[in-house]
Amino acid sequence: MARLMQSLEDYHFPSHRLLRTLSDPSKTPLVLVACGSFSPITHMHLRMFEMAVDYVKQNMAAEYEVVGGYLSPVSDRYNKAGLASAAHRVRMCELACDETSTWLMVDPWEAIQPDYQPTAVVLDHIAHEISAILEPMCRKPARVMLLGGSDLLQTMSQPGVWSLSDLDHILGTYGIFVIERSGSVVADVLAPLTEWSERRGRNWVENIHVVRQLIANDISSTRIRQLIRQGMSVQYLLPAVVIEYIRVHGLYNEHEEFRETRSSSMPPLCRLERKGKALLGTKSQLLAVPAAIPMARCSSALGGRAKLRETARVDEANQTDGEGSVVELEVEVEVEVEVNGASDRSRGRRPS
Repeated sequence: MARLMQSLEDYHFPSHRLLRTLSDPSKTPLVLVACGSFSPITHMHLRMFEMAVDYVKQNMAAEYEVVGGYLSPVSDRYNKAGLASAAHRVRMCELACDETSTWLMVDPWEAIQPDYQPTAVVLDHIAHEISAILEPMCRKPARVMLLGGSDLLQTMSQPGVWSLSDLDHILGTYGIFVIERSGSVVADVLAPLTEWSERRGRNWVENIHVVRQLIANDISSTRIRQLIRQGMSVQYLLPAVVIEYIRVHGLYNEHEEFRETRSSSMPPLCRLERKGKALLGTKSQLLAVPAAIPMARCSSALGGRAKLRETARVDEANQTDGEGSVVELEVEVEVEVEVNGASDRSRGRRPS
């Protein structure tokens, strides 16, 4: 069995690998945070941190020094196909960090929550803990920044997936390092974010740092799970200790079933509004439909009415896993279309 996770009662924030002394006291301590499923954690997840550190050294060294990095696995309330239990995912992340890194840590706080926690809340939690530890030593506020792939940034640019208040908090207050993936066009994603931030009198784009991959690495947790189910080797795609853990506990051998019961939204799905509506985002429009449709993905907008189709099949290659895939789920119903602009009503979440 997986080692029991901490409970909320005995939770303590991991800080044993935090750098307490800066090489240059004039710099600002910087902490990187990656939120996601990590089902399972791969070498790509770990490489993201190293690429971000190189970016800081090459482009931000005069102002910042990286003092720590955290992986925050999502809780079981994420309710996603292919999601191993939080206990397993936290343990695999811990094993991977212990085996491959001297500075990365795993914060189980999000994983042990009884309810799904939006990314903005997770960042607030980590920033609070970091501040309490480092400010007395460094005598200046530490900065926390989100770390993710370009798929994460893409979901942020889709109306209705993330709430504008959350985006403003994440991009305006914290900022993000985006690892560019092959085939992604970051410039197209930045346009709507620029427009939305300007409406709020903010400049989110200045806090978005795009990290180029000098050596392409497109390892995907979804693909890893597929290989395991097919009895194929995943050697050298994951840390060896994670591969052994998966083998011992028999993870990812069963067919993935999409579970429709979710506590809140995950891109590209949108949660029920308290007012009885679910928000469906397209690239240029936002559709509001009756709450009888708990989750759906917009397939088309036809003037004053929209027709959505349900397919029972879930495309294995398009399930959300933190590396850029999305779940294809369509619901058949004819609904009245209410066209709005980008909404501030739905709360979004990284597709991790």
